Amino acid sequence: MSALLLQTARKSRSLWASSFTRLYAAAAVPEATTSSSVGTGKVDGKVLHPSTLNPNLLKAQYAVRGELYNKAVEMAAAGKEIIYTNVGNPQQLGEKPITFNRQVQALVSCPSLMDDPKAVELFPEDVVTRAKQCLSQLSGALGAYTDSRGSMGIRQEVAEFIERRDGVPANADNIFLTDGASVAVRYLLNAAIRDENDAILVPIPQYPLYSASIQLYGGTLLPYYLKEEKGWGMDAESIRQSIHEARANGTNVRAIVFINPGNPTGQCMTASDLEDIVKLAYDEGLVLLADEVYQPNVYQTEKPFISAKKTLAGMGAPYNTEVELASFHTVSKGVMGECGLRGGYVELVNMHEGTIDQLYKAASINLSPNTTGQLSMSLMTNPPKPGDASYPLWKKEMDEGLASLTRRAHVVTDAFNALEGVSCTFVEGAMYAFPKLELTENAVAAAKAAGKTPDTFYCLSLLEDTGIVTVPGAGFGQEEGTFHMRTTILPQEKEIEKFVKLFADHHKKFLAKYG
Repeated sequence: MSALLLQTARKSRSLWASSFTRLYAAAAVPEATTSSSVGTGKVDGKVLHPSTLNPNLLKAQYAVRGELYNKAVEMAAAGKEIIYTNVGNPQQLGEKPITFNRQVQALVSCPSLMDDPKAVELFPEDVVTRAKQCLSQLSGALGAYTDSRGSMGIRQEVAEFIERRDGVPANADNIFLTDGASVAVRYLLNAAIRDENDAILVPIPQYPLYSASIQLYGGTLLPYYLKEEKGWGMDAESIRQSIHEARANGTNVRAIVFINPGNPTGQCMTASDLEDIVKLAYDEGLVLLADEVYQPNVYQTEKPFISAKKTLAGMGAPYNTEVELASFHTVSKGVMGECGLRGGYVELVNMHEGTIDQLYKAASINLSPNTTGQLSMSLMTNPPKPGDASYPLWKKEMDEGLASLTRRAHVVTDAFNALEGVSCTFVEGAMYAFPKLELTENAVAAAKAAGKTPDTFYCLSLLEDTGIVTVPGAGFGQEEGTFHMRTTILPQEKEIEKFVKLFADHHKKFLAKYG
């Protein structure tokens, strides 16, 4: 590799580390005011003093629930109206749950309702039938433990969902139900990271689950930068160069994460990009960690969602038989938006049986994934079918929900692009816009004086002026010298025009003050 490429790769890792250091400098643990007591390990009379905690816990940061969110909580407690667009939490912003799902959940939660003669008047027949089926899958009671991988019956429903989606068989024994997809991601990262010499390739901008978890498990995050000028596309060759340089320096690059549709960037990956990342994983001996939780959230037809598993299958041997893949999905996104019910899954493809056994052991430490989340996963992967009494309403709610999200994606993108000094790629999928902010020298200087990154400074100003909670781009990682913020597109349609007007009015005031 040329000296220039080596220098560039080293600089990118340094910039990644320094950006997080600047963003979270205010969160540093203060030094203890008294020395440790000999023999007890206490500091200031406490065994678990912040200065004595696991260093990896102290270093881990999660920007989505960071400084901006904490400030918003304080403001809400003081009576300020807050609009929480810092996290993809649809029902918090007024999204209505799917009727069929809630009806089945009600009966499963309170089975005695099914014995009431009026049940057939209150609930469609297929709801009662499905509730009985779900109860049988959950050992007859929502409050009972299941297998540590989740109910076998529900895992089989997930396998059938995957088969319908991809046209490729799926094995329920290789599917783990989890408390949201985040738990499944952490299972895989914990298994892959042995020490600080083990690195995980993560796209920048990234979802902070990855940086925080890699830090907690004592590994190394190896960034690869998405290209904003190419619609946040990836550059397989530059990733390959980063891998080679890292390995030449003694780092074990073990896996590569990709998020499709993208979070925070909102792009959908092309078939070509997916094939490139599969080839890269095969050539370089990497595990593919496919974050596909936003697969129902696609707002255009040019780049439909294509799963990593379908890509593997379409490429044939040796890719479909040798590339190790973990793909993640959840009930938290899509039109359902059941974030608080914590349902997720991971499917393991081409994994060694002994590795699956070890992951099963790790899951067993928690005894059982929560059953409400498992029930929600059942309802997501095995919804009403044509001819069922509940199908027309279910279909109407799902179609209208996706159409509304599509309109909101356009409104938010157009609103940002209409602002002076703001540019935003179209929100092709997921739930977020990630606009680029061209901040003035005066604004940058004011941010520095306040001890903030410029985009954090901007987002704090926005919060204080409008009550809108966003996340600064520094929390996701970004190219040095660029500034962004992430906001959801989730305010309801009746509120979305007010929402974008608040943004526009604040932006004009900010420019007038720091122009």
